[in-house]
Amino acid sequence: MTESEVPWADSAEPERLTIGAFARRSWLSPKALRLYDGLGLLSPAEVDQHNGYRWYHASQLPTARLIAMLRRLDMPLDQVAVTLAAPAADQADVVAAYWESVERRHSGRRELARYLGSELSRNWEWLDMYTISERQVPEQTVLTEQRHVTADALPTYIYEAMTRLLTAAEKFGGPSDSPFVVYHGEVNQESDGPVEVCIPVAGAEAFADPTRVEPAHRVAYTRITKAQVEFPQILSAYTAVEQWIRANDRTVAGSPREVYFTDFGAAAPEDEVCDIAFPVG
Repeated sequence: MTESEVPWADSAEPERLTIGAFARRSWLSPKALRLYDGLGLLSPAEVDQHNGYRWYHASQLPTARLIAMLRRLDMPLDQVAVTLAAPAADQADVVAAYWESVERRHSGRRELARYLGSELSRNWEWLDMYTISERQVPEQTVLTEQRHVTADALPTYIYEAMTRLLTAAEKFGGPSDSPFVVYHGEVNQESDGPVEVCIPVAGAEAFADPTRVEPAHRVAYTRITKAQVEFPQILSAYTAVEQWIRANDRTVAGSPREVYFTDFGAAAPEDEVCDIAFPVG
């Protein structure tokens, strides 16, 4: 991209600019320019070998102004580097993808604030939207993988672990029942579980690792849609089951789990895909 191709270019700029002049015209401070030089985002066109003075070229102004605007979006510097490195024809898409992720995070925080408001005010009218049931789960041999992981990395870990275990299950004829994820501890920004991904299989009893036997148990559960799996909406489903357990004189007898009984990737947002289940006694 040349200076004449962008709307904020100034054809009257001198060709060679001191760091102070370049800072004023690029909407960046000299301190920021030194930082971006050190990070390799935007280096001076020349550095005087005798006095260390930095000189910039007017043709660098579009890049500098782009960095300034990206930073006003609160774009992290590593993402700024990705944007600058992208071909000019793709940069708009990179920015759009970043902003979509920002809006998704804001939406999640807004829903979390609403959820916390309901929790703290003890206003649980929304629990009526969930139907709670019970069922008996037979003993199962499962292929398993367990890891400590925080909330940000959780979706990627579940997907990758499921993929690995489903591939391993092929030698036993594939899964014998629905895959599930067990939360042996809290998972959030500060707490990392651990989380265990399990694939039930038949004929794997002779293999000590990575298999284990999941004992027969009874669960209280509610069925949710793909849209409701999104964090933090999913928290309300967990709360609904826990409230039902307390209200019906049951006790929690094991770690909660998410049971995925259909192809999650192929499901539409309104399709039911997952059971939020608690072992009960």
